Amino acid sequence: MSDLFLSREHRELRDEVRQFAEDAVAPRVADMEASRKIERDLAEQIAGRGWIGVTIPTKYGGMGAGHLAKTLILEELSRISAAVGAMTQASQLGVAKILRYGSEEQKQFWLRKVASGACLPTIAVTEDVSGSYVLGMETTAVREGDTYILNGAKVYVGNSHIGDIHGVVARTGDGSRGLTAFLVEADRPGLTVSPHQGTLGLHGFSFGELIFDNCRIPAANRLGVEGDGKDVAYSSSILYGRPNLTAVALGVHRAILETATAFSKERIRYGKPLHELETVKNKLGLIKSRVMTGQITAYHAVSLEDRGMLCDAELMNAKFFNVEAVLDSVRTAMEIYAAAGLYTDRPIERYLRDAYHLRAPGGTSDIQLLRLGQNALGLAKGQYSERPGDQQHAAESTAALPA
Repeated sequence: MSDLFLSREHRELRDEVRQFAEDAVAPRVADMEASRKIERDLAEQIAGRGWIGVTIPTKYGGMGAGHLAKTLILEELSRISAAVGAMTQASQLGVAKILRYGSEEQKQFWLRKVASGACLPTIAVTEDVSGSYVLGMETTAVREGDTYILNGAKVYVGNSHIGDIHGVVARTGDGSRGLTAFLVEADRPGLTVSPHQGTLGLHGFSFGELIFDNCRIPAANRLGVEGDGKDVAYSSSILYGRPNLTAVALGVHRAILETATAFSKERIRYGKPLHELETVKNKLGLIKSRVMTGQITAYHAVSLEDRGMLCDAELMNAKFFNVEAVLDSVRTAMEIYAAAGLYTDRPIERYLRDAYHLRAPGGTSDIQLLRLGQNALGLAKGQYSERPGDQQHAAESTAALPA
């Protein structure tokens, strides 16, 4: 049923990405797991194919293929490696802020570089002191003539160690309209990146800390007007971050189903394949049901987004369902594997570790449920998806809307 959402071009793109993932990514997974080194080369290959610029309009050199196409790219990459999927989505997320809030000059310069594969963008919003509470951030940007001076730190920045341009939200004033967004080049004096740290999962992907110590940037690097920072952060998270992580979760989920099914065929118990046990069939059926439902919720949400229709709730629901479903399914799969799933020569333990990385970014499941509850009660103050696509110009003022 999910293929009903796909055009011929979508299916061709899916096949192309699937082939690349199996040929170029799969042989690297074991080394990524063992070494944990950041896979800059794979990031460059993916960027060079234009896949970071999948949602960038053709007039800026991008594919102009939309969010469903982006979902397919992330799903197929993540089916082989969640780390590579996370790497790709992090820079696709970095595109959002420039598309919606960049001036025409900024778009012409930066989006063309991203679309060509010459630049990997990031987005840097989260801080240790505030977590998901964007208004609690403490990083400051002080205007001084034709420059801003940034001080503070951002954490959990996807592609922190390989990004070329960071989209940073900092405090320029008080309250919800006291946040402003900036583009900060990775080689700016006063910006340093903390050493890469090992993590539970997503080996090969970096999401680290950016430290700003009197980092001076031109005022021309500001995105939108002063006070747009909250909307930059929230719109990027809702319209890109949540569907992106949905797609990564969906790819991992498919991998769980495929490997658990194969294991149940090869494993012999009581003289028969493991799947002959009714309990195992039921567990496989449960995982299959979750994958099917997850794929439909994901494709439906981004199809609405591509059509310019209201879909904030659908994007939130897709993220909530797919992340919680993949966590449930990896536990179900571990029950099928039993003790065999504890060995690192089988990928199921990697899927378990990677899945836990998908819950917090883009808003935890608690945040998604809170916003969905507000939506059900009619308390939502607006939707970011009601603005027409990615066409907003920086000079336009924007109303403050909830995440």
